[in-house]
Amino acid sequence: MNTVTSHDGTSIAVDRSGQGPAVILVGGAFNTRSSAAPLAELLAPRFTVFTYDRRGRGDSGDTAPYAVAREIEDLDAVIQLAGGSALVYGHSSGAALALDAAAAGSSISRLALYEPPFVVTDGPREGSTEYTTRLGELVSAGHRAEAVALFLSSTGLSAEAITRMRATPVWTDLEELAHTLLYDNAVMGDGSLPTDRAAAVAVSTLVLAGGASPAWARESAQALAEAVPSARQRTLENQTHDAEPAALATVLTEFFAG
Repeated sequence: MNTVTSHDGTSIAVDRSGQGPAVILVGGAFNTRSSAAPLAELLAPRFTVFTYDRRGRGDSGDTAPYAVAREIEDLDAVIQLAGGSALVYGHSSGAALALDAAAAGSSISRLALYEPPFVVTDGPREGSTEYTTRLGELVSAGHRAEAVALFLSSTGLSAEAITRMRATPVWTDLEELAHTLLYDNAVMGDGSLPTDRAAAVAVSTLVLAGGASPAWARESAQALAEAVPSARQRTLENQTHDAEPAALATVLTEFFAG
């Protein structure tokens, strides 16, 4: 494990593997750097792969108050560790964060995004204000389990499925990361497509969605690809929001090596 120091002094934990052009993997909700390890292993024969714990997760530090701009600075610090420029892949809310970084001018040479959960509608995400308020109340009160359940419910998971998850060992890990749901929520804003920021992305971009994901995910990916000037969209057949590392590695290797 390496560490880098972000602009505000926060220590960010980073793993490095492989050899070749630098690729940075940015995880979404409930992800730590270990979540991306299987994908990193598959990319390592062609690339130097960097996975990192976003602030507040795993072995990284955390500095209040939170701001999305600080997370962009964290990614910039990892980019500097990688040599000053990097290929970047982001998943879910991590994809939204990577998009924001590219729009802000981070030194990203190519950008791949998998299902950033934007909702393509004429207005903000339904219930986003109520969700944000309730999530903040639960986290502030230390009700981590309830915060996790609220988030999972917002993704469409049934109450029965959430109850089953509570009985598994992974639930403890989710509770430990519950406070970072506020960070992911800040990155996503009201959930609507950030067309202005998308239009500011100047690098070649690949927007991915799973063929077995809900239709809204594919529609969102297509709309985002249309909003980014140098982007194209691709659907990975038989894949869901949690795409198989082997399927991702094939597509990312082709895109990043192109």
